[in-house]
Amino acid sequence: MFLQLILVLVLLIPLLAIVLDSQVGRALASRLEGRTLSEPQDLMAERMAYLEGEVERLTGELGRLGEESQFLHQLLADRQPEEGAALPPGDEPG
Repeated sequence: MFLQLILVLVLLIPLLAIVLDSQVGRALASRLEGRTLSEPQDLMAERMAYLEGEVERLTGELGRLGEESQFLHQLLADRQPEEGAALPPGDEPG
């Protein structure tokens, strides 16, 4: 029984992470952020809160894209040409 509980928890953690990182999770988070704010006295406070949330979201996306780009550059840099494979025009054997 204890082993089954641990197995369920191990499977639920990545599933929860995927759901929270999805568009649905982001929509729920932005909706919850809007409810936790007290009634803004003017439209400017509401706009500012929305923009702060978007900046945080875009910062996360930018970091993720940077990591992906770095990974791809590393893959391309580590790639060795196969023996007998033709090099693209302009590349000279090193």
